[in-house]
Amino acid sequence: MLTQLREIVEKVASAETLIDALDQLVVSTCQAMNTDCCSVYIADSRRQEYTLMASQGLVKTHKHIALGFEEGLVGLVGRRAEPINVADARQHPHFKHLPGTGEEHFGSFFGTPITHQRQVLGVLVIQQKARREFDESEESFMVTLAAQLAVILAHAKAQGMWPDQHDGLHLTGSASSQGVAVAKAWWDDNQPRLEQVLPASSLSIENEQERLTIAIDLASNEFRRLRKRFDSELHKETLAIFDLFSHLLNDPMLRKDLFAKVNAGDLAEWAIRQVVEAYSTRFANMKDAYLKERAQDIRELGQRLLFFLYNEDVSEYEWDQPRVLLTRELTAAMLATIPRDKLAGVVAQEGAANSHAAILSRALGIPAIMGVDFVPDKVHNCQVVVDGYRGDFLVNPNRHVLKEYRRLLREENEQTKIVESELAKCAVTKDNQRIYIHLNAGLSADTSIAVNRGVDGVGLYRTEVPFLLQRSFPSEEEQATQYHAILSSYPTKPVVMRTLDIGGDKPLPYLAIEEDNPFLGWRGIRFTLDHPEIFLIQVRAMLRASIGLDNMDILLPMISGVAELDEAIVLIERAFDEVQKQAEQQGQTLRRPRLGIMIEVPSILYQLPALKGKVDFISVGSNDLTQYLLAVDRNNARVANVYDALHPAVLNALKHILTASQQLGIPVSVCGELAGDPVGALLLVGMGYRSLSMNTRNVAKIKYILRQIDAQEMEALALQALNAALATDVRTTTTRFVEEKGLGGFLRAGK
Repeated sequence: MLTQLREIVEKVASAETLIDALDQLVVSTCQAMNTDCCSVYIADSRRQEYTLMASQGLVKTHKHIALGFEEGLVGLVGRRAEPINVADARQHPHFKHLPGTGEEHFGSFFGTPITHQRQVLGVLVIQQKARREFDESEESFMVTLAAQLAVILAHAKAQGMWPDQHDGLHLTGSASSQGVAVAKAWWDDNQPRLEQVLPASSLSIENEQERLTIAIDLASNEFRRLRKRFDSELHKETLAIFDLFSHLLNDPMLRKDLFAKVNAGDLAEWAIRQVVEAYSTRFANMKDAYLKERAQDIRELGQRLLFFLYNEDVSEYEWDQPRVLLTRELTAAMLATIPRDKLAGVVAQEGAANSHAAILSRALGIPAIMGVDFVPDKVHNCQVVVDGYRGDFLVNPNRHVLKEYRRLLREENEQTKIVESELAKCAVTKDNQRIYIHLNAGLSADTSIAVNRGVDGVGLYRTEVPFLLQRSFPSEEEQATQYHAILSSYPTKPVVMRTLDIGGDKPLPYLAIEEDNPFLGWRGIRFTLDHPEIFLIQVRAMLRASIGLDNMDILLPMISGVAELDEAIVLIERAFDEVQKQAEQQGQTLRRPRLGIMIEVPSILYQLPALKGKVDFISVGSNDLTQYLLAVDRNNARVANVYDALHPAVLNALKHILTASQQLGIPVSVCGELAGDPVGALLLVGMGYRSLSMNTRNVAKIKYILRQIDAQEMEALALQALNAALATDVRTTTTRFVEEKGLGGFLRAGK
């Protein structure tokens, strides 16, 4: 049966059109199952019906034959989203006869849904004249066949070959940069591809050495030029993208490996492919999501080297009007070579929402969608809409859709101007409740960035990022210099520095950690307590950096119990005594920093009273808290839909933390993504939180929203949410509330 199953799937997958594929499906299935009839019905959402698209056994006339979503056994299969096996279909209460099809000749019925990502795409049916139930092996075959067909049909739907796609294509991908674009599309396939390079030997080793040297020099010059070009407009964390490329190009190991291949007689192109793929594979096999994505950076670097093997100059795109760039794989260099006023949006067939190209898109304010399965020939030069909030890509939409998106685009532009013009204003609710807005920072926080003037400090500085980018542990001196630069950027504002949060899901390149379940493994405070020498060096560096500035607080990640906190306090006290003595010898004064812990492991929720007298503040990491409460890996696409920060259990945990901290007199803030989400911010303030920390791009928006609403109204909204049983109820209630306040445009990002 396995061979027959594989043959059917291969025949269907190789068909040129959807109709051909379905015709092949029903014929092959009848033969494999030795049944009298096989039919396939496709879901038409617009008409709310299942259309009979192909059948071997039923009489399929040219007229439209369909069953409503609520009709017949086919409709029942779709509604229940599970197989139905009936010995005598005509006797079943849900049976509905389709006149003229000859269906009355068949007795038995077995139907199974064709489901992709929880959506029923259609129903696959087999029937026989004999009145009998199909056996378990037959059921198993059909269910397995339907599961494999689902991927093929989902691809067909993505290509616009679906019955209900009458108004152009509606494709989807991963929303990577928020915003809306309405413009004509432009397909770019001029970038060289590593996979197209074939093994080849050189005629002259010296010539290939020279070609490779020139390509490396040209690429290095380009990255330096691009960094300089964006120096005045981008955050240093974004500029670090180009620094990383330069660092990789200057890496002696990478250069050594490249020239070793050339010296062995390989053509420069083939040398680049071999080395880049080896390095890329090494990163791709790492468990940490951040490091996995660096595999793509290595590939981008390789493709750029290929480009410069053939080109000495980079020509910029010359478009007479703004365009939506379509590409197989978006690179930071591609974005940088297009004038900003000519680039309306970006859609890529491949890529991740956290790739460097996606990060740069967000920094430049360019709507972007990654992972869209489009056919270039069907999209090039067409009128398109890029919805960077929902990940929707519309090709040749009807005039009503275009009109609506153009209206949204105008509203968005007006909204952005208003929000950014009021950035410097404090976040004070309409009834004068002051909310403190802090920044989550990564590589750096720079005083030249406008948003820094609109925040009350840094609520979370991730110290692990510099560790991840180096080839060995940074020294105490290197760390002290880095931390002093950050603290100096906010001389009158607090900066909360989180101690090293690596291990398990974030292994260092120079310290391999292999675990079956990294999110429950050796990470955060567990790693640093097992390596007190690393922890002491870091804390000493932080303390040294704070001398004379007195604006640093220390935050401990992944605390699961009081014992871990006590151990950390002993080490921090030891580091403080050492640095204090050094400071006194130099005539300086060291202020004792406030100490806080991250609330992200559920166990600590039941030990909050024991924190009194031990910590000075609490910071809730809503991302990991949600992940651990719901037992879901938020980086796993298969269960991503289960991860929901608006789950009632999460909201009630947040309320419990706030109530306990208020009773204990311990200040508390939230520094996860929930704080930067409009709905999340309203609910948190409604619960009583008065300190929120978020990413740069959310600061102006959240401050503006909070200024438009009374805190008392948010309290009533939060009470409704806390009493809800379902996350969908929470979302419906909060969405209605925000729309009634005339702020619905801020919710376009969806869930």
